[in-house]
Amino acid sequence: MVKHHSPATTLFVLTIDTEEEWHWDGAFPQHNCQVENIQRIPEFQQFCESLGIRPTYFVDYAVADNQQAVDAIQQARQHHQCEIGAHLHPWCNPPYFGKTGEAESHVVNLPLEQIEAKLDALIDLLVKRFNTHPRSFRTGRWGIDSKVLTLLANRGFRVDSSVYPYYRNEFFTCEGSPLTPYWPDFDNPLNTGNQRQIMELPVTAGFNRQNYETVDKIHRLGESTPLKVLHTIGLMWHTRLLRKLYLSPELNDTENLCLLVDSALGRGHNVIHMYLHSSSLIDGVTGLFDQENALEVICQRIKSTVEHLQQSGPVQFCTITEACEILNVRNPEEAVLI
Repeated sequence: MVKHHSPATTLFVLTIDTEEEWHWDGAFPQHNCQVENIQRIPEFQQFCESLGIRPTYFVDYAVADNQQAVDAIQQARQHHQCEIGAHLHPWCNPPYFGKTGEAESHVVNLPLEQIEAKLDALIDLLVKRFNTHPRSFRTGRWGIDSKVLTLLANRGFRVDSSVYPYYRNEFFTCEGSPLTPYWPDFDNPLNTGNQRQIMELPVTAGFNRQNYETVDKIHRLGESTPLKVLHTIGLMWHTRLLRKLYLSPELNDTENLCLLVDSALGRGHNVIHMYLHSSSLIDGVTGLFDQENALEVICQRIKSTVEHLQQSGPVQFCTITEACEILNVRNPEEAVLI
């Protein structure tokens, strides 16, 4: 890996999976999806603008197919301080090819022709509703592979954000991926490549300690069967010895968000990428973020984290595609931008 000094200015990116709400323990919704949470987007956008944040809304088919939801997003866009990207939820994005189960809910598990048909339907609807061709993308439920990345590049997408570092389940893995923006290899998007069509910009993930490579091995060991029964991960968390963290105000409080920011900056990361789900802007609908006054709590966590980040040096707020272009101008030949 080629190393170079991090520039003085840190880029801050905030992305929102802008989608229908349903309890995630239930069946995947297909028709008549509930999108009441989108009515909170204009208020959330005002909050972002008050801090200078330029959010990116990854909009899925169910939202773009609802006129009231579209109107709310258009209201949020009126000052041109945000970006509309694409978000593919297979279960509510036509055409349909049967019932969606756990495996089929992950885009990477679908046949190429199904992904292509659904992606084209999503792009067409977003262009129709928002009069803009999306340049950024995230799969629903994370994960990227060669066929998805190639489809995106062929359709003019400039940046993908489907990599969820340090995560794996029985359906896909993101383990071993770079942690900072990189040009992915079309044959294996979790590796760096030589192409310069589409950048991968993962969300910020890591640990409360800077030696990520070592502590990741320790964390994996704690997740193994012999130590799992001893609740090793929970013990390390509560003693602050080791915490695996994702930069999301749904998953972590201000203390842990700031710990992650500090460790990432300490490693020389020059992009801080926070994410959340729009469905968490209303109280208790998904089971992920069961707190009262959810919008207020999320906004306070974002504000405190941003203020903490600004204490470390200058910060530039940008949408995800803007970040891609800035990084490309800074150093277009580097495979990994850290």
